Amino acid sequence: MSTPFDQSRYQVRVEWGSAGLDRLAPADIVVVVDVLRFSTTVTDEIARGDGVRLDADAHAVSLNGAAVAERATDAGALVILGALRNASAVARFVRDEQERRAARTSVAVIAAGELTGRETGAAVRFSVEDQLGAGAIVDALSALGIDHTSPEAAVACEAFRGLRGAARHLLTASGSGQELIERGRRDEVLAAAEIDAVDAVPVLRDGVFVAA
Repeated sequence: MSTPFDQSRYQVRVEWGSAGLDRLAPADIVVVVDVLRFSTTVTDEIARGDGVRLDADAHAVSLNGAAVAERATDAGALVILGALRNASAVARFVRDEQERRAARTSVAVIAAGELTGRETGAAVRFSVEDQLGAGAIVDALSALGIDHTSPEAAVACEAFRGLRGAARHLLTASGSGQELIERGRRDEVLAAAEIDAVDAVPVLRDGVFVAA
């Protein structure tokens, strides 16, 4: 049954984490956004021609992003990864998939966020980088005419539009960015802040992310 929080009236939807995915009405495509670092890292590996398994190692690297991807697959959705680096490529993939299906295609953009702990059921913490990444994808979809967005998606989109020029600063100054910088990974944070740097779109097929 429909609920006030499932965003079922809208083609493009935005939520947070696995619990948010469960709140939404089922979507044809789920875009998992885990900018620091799962989506970005896998996208770059796909751009180099590598495949990436959604296995225990992936879950160890990404406590939340990998879990969202797995849950979306279990629900029967077509699962892809999105980030700032491939936002426009993701939008083109969605448009092409919609044309292939010859029917309106619903899209759930799931910002992975950060877990507050490693235990089962840990709460999801808001993350600047995933808010911007989700907004970038909604903005890119809108530019292609896929713009029937939920209020949640519209807010993410406008946040990205207003702050696009500050993405580099925001990622390096964010909690997640600072954590990685303290580990000597500043270059990774800076790379994650680059918008539309690659055309690759990781698609999850039979437990492996491959190029679209």
